[in-house]
Formats: sequence, C-alpha cells, structure tokens
Amino acid sequence: MRFLTILLPLLGLASPLAAEQGLPEETLVLKALDDHPSVAAARARLEAARARAEGLKKGPYEFSVQGTYQRRSVNGGGQFDEYDAQLSRAFRLPGKARLDREIGRHGFDVAENLAEDARHEAALLLASHWFDWLSAGAQERVDRLAVRNYERALAAVERRRDLRDAAQLEVDQAQAALSEARRMLEQSRGLASLARSRLEVQFAGLLLPTEVPEVPVPEIADARLSQLGDLVVVNSHLITAAEAQSARKAAAADRAAADRMADPTIGLRVFSEFGGLERGAGVVVSVPLGGGHRKALASEAGASASAARAEEQLARYNVQETARADVAEARYRLAAWERSSETVEAQMTALAKLRRGHQLGEIDLADLLLGERMVHDAFRIEAEARAEAMRAITKLRIDSHELWLGD
Repeated sequence: MRFLTILLPLLGLASPLAAEQGLPEETLVLKALDDHPSVAAARARLEAARARAEGLKKGPYEFSVQGTYQRRSVNGGGQFDEYDAQLSRAFRLPGKARLDREIGRHGFDVAENLAEDARHEAALLLASHWFDWLSAGAQERVDRLAVRNYERALAAVERRRDLRDAAQLEVDQAQAALSEARRMLEQSRGLASLARSRLEVQFAGLLLPTEVPEVPVPEIADARLSQLGDLVVVNSHLITAAEAQSARKAAAADRAAADRMADPTIGLRVFSEFGGLERGAGVVVSVPLGGGHRKALASEAGASASAARAEEQLARYNVQETARADVAEARYRLAAWERSSETVEAQMTALAKLRRGHQLGEIDLADLLLGERMVHDAFRIEAEARAEAMRAITKLRIDSHELWLGD
C-alpha cells in the first residue's frame, strides 16, 4: 500500500509547535469557558462570598426597639395609662470587628481562587475532549487510507485470479484483510463522532469545524518543559485558595476565642407610670455570661484551623505532584512519539522489500499482507502517540496558566 507516499507528506507539512497550533481559536475557547456551567456557578459563589464579606464587615447586630403599653386600675385611685420604650443594640468588643473583616476578606480570596480554579478545570475538560476528537480523527484518516489500499490490493488479486495467475485463497486473504481494515475504520469513525458529540454538549459555543483538524508535530524544548513545570506551582490557584482558607480558619479561631467574652447589649429606656406622674429614662446594659458552650465552640474553631493548615500543606504537595507528573508525562509522550515515527520509517522500508519480493514471486501474498498490516498498525500508533504528546504538552501549558488562563 502507499502509506509512505500519502501520509508522510502530511507529517512533513506540519510546522513546529506554534502558540496555538492544533488548538481551537482562543477567542472561542475563552467564551466557551465563560459560558460553562461550572464557571458560572463559581462566579455566583464568588458574588455570594463578596456579600458575606460585606455582611461580616457591617456586623451581625442591629438596633432593636421594644415597648409596652398598659392601663392600670388602682382601687380608689382611678385608672392610669402607662408605657415604656427601649432602644438597644449589641456592640462588638474591641478587636472582634477587625477579625470579622479578616474572615470576610479571606473568604472572598478563597472564593476568587476557587472560581479561577473552576475555569482551570473547565479548560482541562475542553482540552481532554478536544484531543480525544483529534486522536480519533487522525486514526480515522489512517484507517480510511488503509481501506482504499486494501480495496486496490483486492482488485489486483481478483484480476490475477481471473487470469489464472492467483489462487482463490489469495483472494480470500485479501478480502479478510480488507474486512478487518473496514472494521477498524468504523471503530475510529465512531470514536471521532463520540468525542465530537461530547465537545458539542459541554462547550456548545466552540463552533467545531466540519473536518477534524490535523494533529501537529509536537515540538518543544526540554528546558521549556521544566520552566512550565515551575509555573504550575507558582500560578496555582489551589495553593492560593488553601492559603486563604487557612488564614480564614485562623481568624475564625481567634474570633471564637474572643467570643468567649460575650458582646454587651446597651440600650436607652424611657417610661411613664401613673398617667405620667412618674417619668424616667435610663440606660440598660446586658451581658451574657459565657460558659462551656462558648469554650467548646472555641476549641472546635481551633481544631478546624489546625486542619486547614494541614490541608494547605497537602494542597502544595498535590500541586507539586501535578507539576512533576505533567513534565514527566510530556517528556515520555514526546519520546514515545519519536520512537513511533522511527517505527513507521523502518516498517515502510521492510514493506518496500516485501513488495519487491512479491513482484518477483519470492514472497507470497500472506507475508505481504502481514507487512501491510504492520505498516497500518505503525501509522495508527504514530497518530495516537502524536495526539497524546500534544495532549500532554497542552495540559502542562494549561496547568502553568500559559494557555487560556492568563492572570
């Protein structure tokens, strides 16, 4: 078959890795990410955190108005109208308002970074579905060419059979090879359709092209991989969110400890008794006496702060693991693709010799068809390895925020 003359030019035409080569248009990607429900939900939670921070800044206490009216009857003294009214409000003790503002500010920082991380996760999902589509499309192209070549081979064997230059067994062998190639084509075509449907459902605004784009040749310097790996940690929103959460929990623990001394309520009271014969005004002060409940709440908050500090360290470990894994995967995927390319060349060299031997009558059709199948498999492996290398590089670029997530 003519895999070499048909497919290798396609590989050679691919230019070195450009900024967005092999990826959808960035403006469409950014809009698709903005429209994704997970990102919209994170934005809504961010607004909720903003309102919560404002509420903590204002404080939980408001003015309270209380009053009574009564009509008193006194034996031999007649009836008297009496009333009293009270305006009161609780006040935070010194230091508590500052802690509430800190809790609100850190809570907003947590929500803001989690919103950015939701966008990050949506970008990873888009890239995953995108390269599922590109990988299946690349293999579909290989399988389609294989089917055409096996069809030509079958036609040639049938002509030879009609000329009594080939046995029916050879026709059956060529027909079996064609049937297997058609099965593989149906499978790769189905996988491409499945991947496209997932993209269209998850990211409806992406406006996919009719034809599956070609997977470009993956090229990136090893030093660049290491640099991107460092940026994964530097630009991680998970670490920043964990830091903010730890600070929020620490402030909440301090607030719970300070709340063991309850806030006082201060009010102004006026009253009128005996139909106005007695009138007065005064100040009312009430202070709850804290007990075991407040102490338990403070202990709970302190333990939660300790857990948040441990989770902050865990977030660092997880992101560092992701960074190293991204770099390691990109390196071995690139190496695997390079070896698969070498395999294609070696298989094509061997196939050329098999074809020549078959023409001279020294190689039978079964051996030639085996060689054709090995070449077909080599091109399928190369197409998959190329897509997986590009997938790994793209994931590293997203995790480092170098692609689609510029802060």
